[in-house]
Amino acid sequence: MLARRTLLVGLATALLPRRASAQKPATPPRIGWLSAGSEPDLFLQAFREGLRELGYEEGRTVVLETRHAGGNLDVLSAAAADFARSQVALVVAAGIAARAARVITDIPVLFAISGDPVEGGWAKTLSRPGGNFTGSTFMSLEVAGKRVELLKQAVPRVRSVAALSNTDHPGEQSELRATEAVAQSLGIKLVYVAFSQSPFGSSPELDKALETIRRAQPDAMIVFPEGATFANRAHLARFAVAQRLPSMFGWSEYAVAGGLMSYGAKQRDIYKRLAVSADKILKGARPAELPIEQPTTFELVVNLQTARALGLMIPESLRLRADRVIE
Repeated sequence: MLARRTLLVGLATALLPRRASAQKPATPPRIGWLSAGSEPDLFLQAFREGLRELGYEEGRTVVLETRHAGGNLDVLSAAAADFARSQVALVVAAGIAARAARVITDIPVLFAISGDPVEGGWAKTLSRPGGNFTGSTFMSLEVAGKRVELLKQAVPRVRSVAALSNTDHPGEQSELRATEAVAQSLGIKLVYVAFSQSPFGSSPELDKALETIRRAQPDAMIVFPEGATFANRAHLARFAVAQRLPSMFGWSEYAVAGGLMSYGAKQRDIYKRLAVSADKILKGARPAELPIEQPTTFELVVNLQTARALGLMIPESLRLRADRVIE
């Protein structure tokens, strides 16, 4: 009787559904990448590198859905709206794409922007953003003043500097005040030249501002880093050389495009660091309580090709301090 009962139990067990083997593998979380630019995307590559260093395997433990607008505002807006309706776990909005991402209200959004996220309306405070947006800002008011000092060291004869600034940039006035304070302490007259322009489309406002600088005939030019000047960095570098103006910019990409110097945060490092915040959100952290990060390391880039074109001799002490010298 015992043997018969054991046989029946065994048959019943064998006929039960094999739940463990029938279970589907867990679906990897999906991350949306929203960019106003085009591919290849160096910042996307940096973010992917950050994910890999945290142990994520794309396609197996995480899926990236990328949208590049190629400089088209309508395409960018449509991509942001598409993500707002999607089932992605979070969205990463690169640079000016953060503006289009405002339509996303129920999904965590990570941004990396050049301006002030509080003034821009993405956060209540840097320490506690309070909504579904958090991320990083490249803005550092101390760095804004440091650019004036470095320009003066490179070209000691400088007495007047044109400051080219986009008023459409959150935090622009704070950056201007920081620049003015250091310029005044060094006996430099700052010529404020403002324009208002989106990074998309033509650049009539920017061209008008450059004509103002040409007429003012300053000794040098500082360009505040943000989307419109970044998109036109090669044009600005050519203008500076044509006008015989030593130029200081905010990020290395400006110097690579032909600017004399740049000093600011390493954008690539910022995007790589965003992967850490993405990891926290995927593990349950709320964007409202994740502090917005600010840069802590900066790089000085000197373009000696441009210096030679301007007939300048960059002091050796400054060349030795540079993190990168473009020969």
